[in-house]
Amino acid sequence: MSSAADLREIPLARILVFGGAIALAGILCSPAWARHSYALRVCDPEAGDAVQPSIQALNRLKNRSVAPAPTDIAKTVTLRAMIAPGDDTNRWNANRGAAVVGYVADVKPGGIETTNCHARSLHGRDTHIDLTVSASDASDETRHVIVEVTPRWRTVMAAKGVNWATDYLQQTILGHCLEVTGWLLFDAEHRNESANTAEPGREVWRATAWEAHPITSMRALPSCPS
Repeated sequence: MSSAADLREIPLARILVFGGAIALAGILCSPAWARHSYALRVCDPEAGDAVQPSIQALNRLKNRSVAPAPTDIAKTVTLRAMIAPGDDTNRWNANRGAAVVGYVADVKPGGIETTNCHARSLHGRDTHIDLTVSASDASDETRHVIVEVTPRWRTVMAAKGVNWATDYLQQTILGHCLEVTGWLLFDAEHRNESANTAEPGREVWRATAWEAHPITSMRALPSCPS
């Protein structure tokens, strides 16, 4: 159950979407949400409060609310294929979904981002789950693949009695094998932090900018495939 403080972190448009009501277009975020104190930003429930058209388009992909159908799943996408070296900018298709299995090397809150209108509470931010092919890769961030729970899907699952809160996932899936299904996404904002696409000299903390984002289903497995 969200506290009053949590609800203050979530824009009105997003509260209405999560509650199943019709979203109001053109809702303005409060000054505290704006990147610049002198400018109010429109808080769109899909595009977030991004200004650049390219980031607005990326945020709409991150905020997809319909799960991929079985026919959308790209069967060639596996965790091992996702970490294969080489410039992978066009390796996959963001209109396809994926079902991947991996070892959960880390679970942590996402950043304060335009996609979630700069929400600061954990309830209003994404959850980052780092998957690796095996437990032995957990200490090597350049072999991590990031998959993400969004606030929208966290709320959808809560309505079904399933807890996807960040702290709960930290307690229950960290160090276990997990199968996740979701939409493929090339997060261009992390291109230069990914081993496959980073420019020389950049700090790398992930294998690829490709993600499963948003995750639309997940299940724990007794073991990871060898």
